[in-house]
Amino acid sequence: METTAARTLEERVAALEAVEEIKALKYRYLRACDHKDADAFRDCFVAAGATMDYGPIGSFEDRDALTEIFRNVGLARDGGGRYVVLDMHHAMHPVIELLGDGRAKGAWTLRFRQVDRVAGTEAVSAIEYDDRYEIEDGRWLIRSSHVTVLWRIARPLPEGVAFEGSFA
Repeated sequence: METTAARTLEERVAALEAVEEIKALKYRYLRACDHKDADAFRDCFVAAGATMDYGPIGSFEDRDALTEIFRNVGLARDGGGRYVVLDMHHAMHPVIELLGDGRAKGAWTLRFRQVDRVAGTEAVSAIEYDDRYEIEDGRWLIRSSHVTVLWRIARPLPEGVAFEGSFA
C-alpha cells in the first residue's frame, strides 16, 4: 500500500518528467526547422486542429497546412539547388505549466537568426512563443503556438560573403 508521501513523490517525479518531455518536444521542433526536416516538423504537432500564429508571416491551421508553409518557405531552393533561407533557432527561458488532463502551456524566448540569400540579408530577432501542448497517443505534442516578435534588425550581407557547411 502506498503512503501519501510516496504518492506525492511519484506525482512530483511525473510532473518533472512531463516538463522534460515538453522541453524535448520544443527542441525537436526547433531542430527540425534548422535542419529543414519537414517530416520531423510535422510530427511535433497534434494530428487535428493544430494552429500556428507566426505573427508577420500569418496564421495557419492544421499540421499539414503548417508543414506545407514550412516546405514552401523553409525548403525553397535557388537555381543552384541551395537553400534560399538559412535559419538558426536558440530557444531559452522555458516556463512550462502543467494544466492537468494531459494539457500544458509554455512560454519560451527565442533568439532567431535568418539569412536570406535571395534578398542578400541577415536578420536577427527576439521572439516570444506562447504554446499549448497535449498528450496524444501517449506523447506530448504542440496544440498551438503563437509567436510575438519583440524586435528585429535586418542588414545587408557583406559583399563577397562565403557560405560553408552542408547547406552552403
